[in-house]
Amino acid sequence: MPKTDLLQGTLDLLLLRVLALGPNHGWGISNRIRQMSHEGLNASQGSLYPALHRLELRGDVRSAMKSSENNRRARVYTITPLGRRRLESERRSWEHFALSMRRVLEPE
Repeated sequence: MPKTDLLQGTLDLLLLRVLALGPNHGWGISNRIRQMSHEGLNASQGSLYPALHRLELRGDVRSAMKSSENNRRARVYTITPLGRRRLESERRSWEHFALSMRRVLEPE
């Protein structure tokens, strides 16, 4: 299945969902999105890091420099309580949108 470009506005939701599973660094987040979507979605580095920075400025995530598993320094992102609330709100909005799209696309 070919990788799909992310629809505008979905990257924040995906990032919050992955970080709800636990702290992670940028490459790990990108890899997790690919894994969870069964290789169907790809978050490019060029969109991933600006989105993480934006979420951090909003208070949805926080970051800290830590040693990675291979003893290299990496910025690790963690979802905040505010981010968890936003995740649930965004998830409800997405589910409503997806239901509306299914209603339009299903044959009558």
